[in-house]
Amino acid sequence: MAETLTTLKTRRSCRAYKPEHVEEEKLQAILEAGTYAATGMGKQSPIILVIRDPEIRSKLMKLNAAAMGMDIDPFYGAPDLLVVLANRDIPTYLYDGSLVMGNLMNAAADLGVASCWIHRAREEFESEEGKAILKKLGIEGNYEGIGNLILGYAAKPAGQAAPRKADYVYTV
Repeated sequence: MAETLTTLKTRRSCRAYKPEHVEEEKLQAILEAGTYAATGMGKQSPIILVIRDPEIRSKLMKLNAAAMGMDIDPFYGAPDLLVVLANRDIPTYLYDGSLVMGNLMNAAADLGVASCWIHRAREEFESEEGKAILKKLGIEGNYEGIGNLILGYAAKPAGQAAPRKADYVYTV
């Protein structure tokens, strides 16, 4: 348990990456951790996309930037991209997908892989271009984008955690 708490306390979002891809063995371990996230009633509403195709990655990057109204790389040059979507037909889909994202980030940190949750996946896949990407990939269903997870190796050391607020926990 001490190792788990250390990982949870030291994981930070990374916004500067080296160009090296995450090794396949580590990537598969991170993905496996995502598949073991708790889901409402065990329905497993989320799916995880591993985006390796540079054309699709570029399209998602542009869709994400457009949703922000900016012309930037919202993926911070990270070499690897995962996208979590979840089936809206399951009442707990948003929570399920969020737990998958958390498991992915914490597993990455445990393996020495930097990550950052990038929002606006919902907007990406609500667009006609995003829907076309899913169709091209053979993904059918009532899916909502929950989050983009960028992965790679940090270009600089992570900062320290902000102090925890005094009123974080209430005991009654």
